[in-house]
Amino acid sequence: MTTGNDKNNPTGTASAPFRPLFPVRGLADIRRLEETPLEEALTVRSTYELFRNSGAAFGDKTALTFLRSGNPADEPIRWSYAQLLAGIHQTANLLHSLGVGPEDAVAVLLPGCLEYHLALWGGEAAGIVQPLNPLLTDEKLVALMTAGRAKVLIAYGSDTESGMWSKTMRLRGQVSTLTTVLRVAPHDEAPGAAGALPEGVAEFDVLRAAQPSDRLVSGRDIAPTDIAAYFHTGGTTGAPKLARHSHGAQVFTAWASVQLAGMNEQGISINGYPLFHVAGVLPASLSSLSAGVEVIIPTPSLLRNKEVLANYWKLVEKYRPTSLSAVPTVLAALANVPLDGADISSITYCRTGAAVLSPELAARFERLFGLHVHESLGMTEMAGISTITPPGVNGPAGCVGFRLPYAQVRIVALDENGNASDREVAQGETGMVLFKSPNVFSGFVDPADNAKAFTADGWLATGDLGWMDAEERLHLTGRSKDLIIRSGHNIDPKTIEDALGAHPAVQLCAAVGAPDAYAGELPVIFATLVPGASATEDELLAFTSARVDEAPARPKWVSVIATMPMTNVGKIYKPELRAMAARQVVAATVAEVCAALGLSDAAQPAVTTEGESLVHVQIDAAATGAQAAPLQERLQKALEPLPFKTRIALK
Repeated sequence: MTTGNDKNNPTGTASAPFRPLFPVRGLADIRRLEETPLEEALTVRSTYELFRNSGAAFGDKTALTFLRSGNPADEPIRWSYAQLLAGIHQTANLLHSLGVGPEDAVAVLLPGCLEYHLALWGGEAAGIVQPLNPLLTDEKLVALMTAGRAKVLIAYGSDTESGMWSKTMRLRGQVSTLTTVLRVAPHDEAPGAAGALPEGVAEFDVLRAAQPSDRLVSGRDIAPTDIAAYFHTGGTTGAPKLARHSHGAQVFTAWASVQLAGMNEQGISINGYPLFHVAGVLPASLSSLSAGVEVIIPTPSLLRNKEVLANYWKLVEKYRPTSLSAVPTVLAALANVPLDGADISSITYCRTGAAVLSPELAARFERLFGLHVHESLGMTEMAGISTITPPGVNGPAGCVGFRLPYAQVRIVALDENGNASDREVAQGETGMVLFKSPNVFSGFVDPADNAKAFTADGWLATGDLGWMDAEERLHLTGRSKDLIIRSGHNIDPKTIEDALGAHPAVQLCAAVGAPDAYAGELPVIFATLVPGASATEDELLAFTSARVDEAPARPKWVSVIATMPMTNVGKIYKPELRAMAARQVVAATVAEVCAALGLSDAAQPAVTTEGESLVHVQIDAAATGAQAAPLQERLQKALEPLPFKTRIALK
């Protein structure tokens, strides 16, 4: 049982860190945890209290290890739990001195670095932290900071990572609420190397060093309902939304993760997830640091660093992590990295999340490295974690494990619009996954965004499709918005992806709907190949079709591409694939019309996409001559029936 103080008494005696009460291996163990009322089992009120507890318990033990490079011979930078807590105090006190209060946002634009943890947890102790994806456009970053009313921006003082400092200098004059920019110097930068800074911009470490490191000067009493963070969800397409996390939700995520994953002070993990994303911040960092785990940050570029990937198993041999956690696309990349004699026996728990794991990749990873991949489900709207497959529980690919203690899960049928209905489906039947849980978020900053997030009776509508087995483990099949709808027939893309993913030459694959004038959508699939492997598109199409039993679900074509479009956290980005599919359909239609008019290949219009929802067809009047007008007329007639926006223009 976890004890704690009645309040966040900034100078009071710390209570015990989080520890697993017993191994969780099934639903009976989760119900055993629930025999103690939640208010007795979990008394820690805030993330600040959590760090005070772990700081007191683990002191000089290493909390964070930062790798300067992907070379295993290079010496890392290490911070102890005591140093981390001192830095959190200093950061919170600095922000307090800059006028940050409990309702003020502190935006963070940093790569993987030690200071990110000061910005996160010091930011939450002083106000509301707002981690930002540095790869978003200036326009979207301005919109996010404006929506959050950010008062301070903590930013990386170099352009070596995604041009962050130049971006910061462009942003600072565009957010009316912003009063101060704090510059985080790159590791090992010489003092004063940055030179004079503009007005309103100051060195983070210089100002922080002048603050008390043993207490919160504000004396703030943080309630579990106080908002700890704004995390943006979406943003790679459309308008990003700001999800509000309470301290209580984040603390519950940490506690539940410790219980189900069995985290303790003997653990060491490599956190390659970005720290603007809930997976990197909460299940991979807060949970680990609440239990005394050593967390390794693999360079500022994390797992986007090619040297880190190439040397991953050698880094495992040197740093002896007990767990491996990465998204499926990173696991696929690691499957191409030979062990080369590296000793990886320290890894006892391998986890993945963020996207459904293909059976072939799961089998390949186990065959190559002897590691069974345990899947979890997490989402921004549930403070980073929803279900967990514990160590020692092996499930098939797609099984994301058990619900959290004190949480509820339902599977309901979809209505005619693809939304959650109120009809619960039978065990084993697929539907939309709904949750109620202590770590469900506090809604979006803009109340208008909440309409589709919850059902009328208050359940979180995840948009995920899945089913429950006899052991009450959740199995995911995909996302409701990713369903391919062919003449009203719902096709699960995972059926097609699993079929093609079994081909030995295929590295990654993703099925989407291509626009069709008659059926609305037809299934198609994109694939990348294993380095050095070869296979024709016709061969892959035949292979896939032979393994998809349902005729309407057999793909119309396979397209082999050089690289798979990805989000910044390593998920396959299907909106771009849908746009690519639409472009191919339009290009094929254009070729047919041109052939009918007897136009040469050189005279064919250029077909391009704009974003994910518009295809441009550009007719070269000089090349087509007198045929330009008839060509435009025929193209308009041919493309008009497609359920996709096209724009035809003469130049």
